Amino acid sequence: MRLLSLLALILASLPAAAAPAAGKPNLLVIIADDLGYGDLSCYGAPDLKSPALDDLAAQGMRLTNFYANCPVCSPTRAALLSGRYQELVGVPGVIRTYPQDNWGYLSPDATLLPAALKSGGYHSAIIGKWHLGLEAPNRPTDRGFDHFHGFLGDMMDDYYKHRRHGINYMRLGDEEIDPEGHATDLFTEWACDYLKSRQGKAEPWFLYLAYNAPHTPIQPKPEWVAKVKAREPGIADRRAKLVALIEHMDEGIGKVLGCLKAIGAEENTLVLFVSDNGGQVDVGANNGPLRGAKQDMYEGGIRVPMIARWPGKIAAGAESAFEAMTMDLFATALDASGASAPANLDGRSILPTLTGQPQEAFARDMFWTRREGNLRYMGEVTRAMRRGPWKLVKNSPFAPWELFNLADDPQEENDLAAKERKKFQELAAGMRLQIQRGGAVPWQKPD
Repeated sequence: MRLLSLLALILASLPAAAAPAAGKPNLLVIIADDLGYGDLSCYGAPDLKSPALDDLAAQGMRLTNFYANCPVCSPTRAALLSGRYQELVGVPGVIRTYPQDNWGYLSPDATLLPAALKSGGYHSAIIGKWHLGLEAPNRPTDRGFDHFHGFLGDMMDDYYKHRRHGINYMRLGDEEIDPEGHATDLFTEWACDYLKSRQGKAEPWFLYLAYNAPHTPIQPKPEWVAKVKAREPGIADRRAKLVALIEHMDEGIGKVLGCLKAIGAEENTLVLFVSDNGGQVDVGANNGPLRGAKQDMYEGGIRVPMIARWPGKIAAGAESAFEAMTMDLFATALDASGASAPANLDGRSILPTLTGQPQEAFARDMFWTRREGNLRYMGEVTRAMRRGPWKLVKNSPFAPWELFNLADDPQEENDLAAKERKKFQELAAGMRLQIQRGGAVPWQKPD
């Protein structure tokens, strides 16, 4: 009896195997690629069905004034994973295969989210698209992730062959792999595999699930196109294909959320869903009532869907017009986890807003920067800035600066740069300081 009692005392002192350490929440961040503001049914799409994400919004909060840090891929991802403006971590533009078309190099000084979460005992994984470096020391496993199963590069030239410029960037850890199947299905399957591998583990986890859908090429599975066309008579072929690609991704997200529930982790997981930039309208995207699209500094290029769910913490069916940016998700995740935050963050936590607590609007300017190549940009920069309702925009390196008041002119139709000269000069002074900050940070690989 004494031996049994002693054994019972020992077992009682051990942590429950299935519970994350110290009750810390798991973190699931899902990012879509080029999903427009109006391309979910819960954001008003009339010809698209996104039941998984609609349910996520119904069970949590939908944000209506959430901004991507950039109207293209790499910079937004750098901001999300560093909590800083992208140009301040060396990624003002898209990281690509060829040096003459590469516009970023992730700073070795940047602390990424998985590394920051290690102080809180988190195991971290990335499934899907990385797009922040193609070789050491800027692969996911070099920058704090414990597990990587996905694609190193920018875009796939084919959703089934998984190549870019003929190069295979698919990896499991640091090992090149050549899987069969549609990329959306693969990333969904691998995300579920990771979740199942964490079942019964004591340490909390962070999963960064980065789909490449609905980025070009618009290559949905044929059965999904047939389903959309049968449901939406008269829909244009171009639009039907994009809708099919998005709906297929939504189904995959639903499967991942189902796996989360199956391992018993749904109640203790903060789920954040977001797009990296606006939709590409020349392939059929819908950015709602907003002007512009992917690549633009107008609202259609940078305002994106954002949904958060945390059962018991975030009220079901909530909605917020609180203004925030991708880089704020870094601070939000750390706030939820209790992990220590780096001292130099630009992002701020929106956890109070998500959990229904009073939160004043951030007393800050917001900046957007994008450096790009080809004959349209020639390595020059486009920019934007917001101060309250006022927005300063340079949508092309070779176009004049424009000024809009979004409170009066949400479609950005009336340029006030000449009429509101004092306000223009005030914002321009703030913009120049941000340009100077970014100009001090290298964005090419050191020799």
